[in-house]
Amino acid sequence: MTFSFSLHGIGVSQGVAIGRAHLVSHAMLEVSHYMIEPGQEQAEIHRLERAVQEVRYELKVLRAEMAAEDRFGEMEAFIDVHETLLNDEILTDNVKTYIAERGCNAEWALVQQLDTWVAQFEKFEDPYLRERKFDVMQIVERIVKRLMGRPGALPKSDDEAHMILVAHDLSPADLLQFKHHHFAAFVTDLGGATSHTAIVARGLGIPALVGARHARQLLRDGELVIVDGACGTVIVNPDHAILSEYRKLQQAQEARQEALKTLKRRRPRTRDGIEVSLLANIESSDDLDKVRASGAQGIGLFRSEFLYLNQETLPDEDMQFEAYRCVVEGMEGRPVTLRTLDLGSDKIRGGINSLARVAPNPAMGLRAIRLCFAEQPLFMTQLRAILRASAYGKIKMLVPMLSGGDEIRPLLAAVEEAKRRLDEEGVAFDRALEIGAMIEVPSAALTLGSFLKQLDFLSIGTNDLTQYLLAVDRTDEAVSHLYNPTHPAMLRLLSHILKRANQAEVPISLCGEMADDPKMTWLLLGLGLRQFSMPAAGLLAIKERVLSANVGVLQKAVARIVRVEEPEKIKALIEKLNRG
Repeated sequence: MTFSFSLHGIGVSQGVAIGRAHLVSHAMLEVSHYMIEPGQEQAEIHRLERAVQEVRYELKVLRAEMAAEDRFGEMEAFIDVHETLLNDEILTDNVKTYIAERGCNAEWALVQQLDTWVAQFEKFEDPYLRERKFDVMQIVERIVKRLMGRPGALPKSDDEAHMILVAHDLSPADLLQFKHHHFAAFVTDLGGATSHTAIVARGLGIPALVGARHARQLLRDGELVIVDGACGTVIVNPDHAILSEYRKLQQAQEARQEALKTLKRRRPRTRDGIEVSLLANIESSDDLDKVRASGAQGIGLFRSEFLYLNQETLPDEDMQFEAYRCVVEGMEGRPVTLRTLDLGSDKIRGGINSLARVAPNPAMGLRAIRLCFAEQPLFMTQLRAILRASAYGKIKMLVPMLSGGDEIRPLLAAVEEAKRRLDEEGVAFDRALEIGAMIEVPSAALTLGSFLKQLDFLSIGTNDLTQYLLAVDRTDEAVSHLYNPTHPAMLRLLSHILKRANQAEVPISLCGEMADDPKMTWLLLGLGLRQFSMPAAGLLAIKERVLSANVGVLQKAVARIVRVEEPEKIKALIEKLNRG
């Protein structure tokens, strides 16, 4: 007997999806403990060995797929480490002994041994060595899934379009794999509105819900599920009336998407003749088809840090160069704004031992440009790769987390040194490469003069700017409700930044999540923004808002909103603004 119920979370990518739940989780949490029949110990050991062989084949297939798609560099180290672990007899010998001595099932023996291995890794003083426990956990999970009769990789079938993934959590690296599938939606227990999971979900253009608490425990494989990204709701086993209503909404959603496609070739110009630039955010060359389909005028944010995820060794200069060149050539002359590494040392595994450290507060620690200044060889490798790629098309370099004008001089000096070295080697590059800064630290926003004088362009990162300004960790569920990009202090700071940049005639864009929210478009136009950068999936909806805007009217209304000090009143005034 089935019954209907609903769950609530944070809708991070709008739309309606109807499909069957596919549970993606930590298999170790579901392992049963049972005793095998006496005399069957060797058969159970053979079952373990067969599962290990199946995982070896699974990794072999994954390796072949990545190589065929010219994305091998991103996964090579990941596969190498897991294959090495599989080939290490220590991994299975203790488990076999456990099965033989205790007469228990292989899954349980593996999980018990995993606890021992993790405890041993956690004793290491070296943070890099401590982190190796995650590799062991991942490979054990793959073996356990095989023992339980589940595929270790994401499902690939003709019915993907009607499959809704339900997981405890998903990392950005997990989501990179999603780009090769066409799932209807996904739901996670954890996550916030501006987490990396949410950002990539919007890039995929599918309905998604995060922070749904115990969804993974409450849902079962194959249950009929409705995901409403706009309302932040999951409806499980809906009755006929609800299902019929949502199917109508889904049809209307599909019709709207088709209608938006007619705007692809329209110039993004407001009703009163103001030209607006609409650019796309990407993580890799895999996103280019969506960018072209959206009619984007260029790439406003290429997140280069995705090249560094899941790597045991840092990507070398040639690997980075090829990735950047692929994107710039794919854009066929349209500009590509490439952001330099925006990760903290806590996120990079391997390569340089000094990078493997545990940051007490990663958001404010050794990350982004600070990490690049601290590790000059790391930065020089990326600068050389960017400059080399600039010979193949229009590249602009965007630098994250500059906190003041005193950091601009060493930045420019590093770029000049990279140019000098390439000149000595006779390597071509764009000598007029434009260099810009992310304005995402309040101190940068309040000392904007130095940036305007020394750099070619700016880009506002509202996600970090909001969390730093309000002292709210946007990834912490306990305080994420306080994260508010329309807080009166935030609106005043945005108004200040845009006014100063426009007066100085320095190009400025906004690439935070506000740019992707149609409810924010008119507000931002009224504040003076003329260049938006967002996931390609949402670009046409933003263009529709631009085409219907009258900037002259919006500027007067927004000027009044900026003077208001009560957040709730601001919210009401923005709703009124959007009603026209």
